[in-house]
Amino acid sequence: MAKLVLVSSLVVVGIALTCNAATYMVGDNSGWDISTDLDTWAQSKKFVVGDLLLFQYSSSHSLEEVKKEDFDSCNTTNVARTFTNGNTTVPLTEPGTRYFVCGNQLHCLGGMKLHVNVEDNQANPPIGAPQAQPAGGTLTQPSSKSNNPASVIPTSAGSVYGGRDCIVMVFLGFVATMFWAVQV
Repeated sequence: MAKLVLVSSLVVVGIALTCNAATYMVGDNSGWDISTDLDTWAQSKKFVVGDLLLFQYSSSHSLEEVKKEDFDSCNTTNVARTFTNGNTTVPLTEPGTRYFVCGNQLHCLGGMKLHVNVEDNQANPPIGAPQAQPAGGTLTQPSSKSNNPASVIPTSAGSVYGGRDCIVMVFLGFVATMFWAVQV
């Protein structure tokens, strides 16, 4: 019974930790493509641990994760991971810089490469905590994320579940796992 309660608690904690995750569709409607200005796309985003990058691309492209040196030189022979399915989701699991290139070296040299700086999500204020207002203005929501649970469209507007919705999800998850634990 103690093991069951521990597992249930871990599930609830897992739900709580992912409540502020966002899904970014790389390149927005253009996707992972040589015609997309990926540098400009990434500049307006703040990536944190727990977010997801969704790469959508045609069969003439691939996605490769590389080191900085290989990113800078578009070296596609020394890759950490290769994806070719045309619909790749990459979880951002730890802080640091991640580097992605198209497996076609000519496409990479043409600008089809992306680096993202992933920040630690511990910098986010606790759920429900007041946020400071900028001097002389109002707090604006970044355009790259949305707190509207109805917007589950996979674009770089993202899908963010936070605040009251997150608390409700965690509470319901806790109640469900406790009910399940009593039944077993």
